[in-house]
Amino acid sequence: MISNRQSPLTPLAQEALDALASAAPNDGELTYEHAYDILTQEEDLGRPATEDIIERLYMRGHLYEVEGRLRLTDYSSE
Repeated sequence: MISNRQSPLTPLAQEALDALASAAPNDGELTYEHAYDILTQEEDLGRPATEDIIERLYMRGHLYEVEGRLRLTDYSSE
C-alpha cells in the first residue's frame, strides 16, 4: 500500500529549515542569495549543497516562491 505521508526531513534538511526560519525577517521573505548565505554560515555548507537543500525544501513544500523571493510555509519547529 502506498502512503500519502511524506517521509520526514533528513537531520541536515531540518537543521537548514530551522536556520532559515530563525534568520528570516518578520515578513518571512528571503532572497535566494540571503538563504544561501544563511546556510553557508549556519550549516557550514558550500554553494552546491545549499542550492540542493533549498530545492529539496521547495519541492517538499516547506518553502515557496513569490516574485523571486522565498517564503517559509507555516513553519513551526518540532
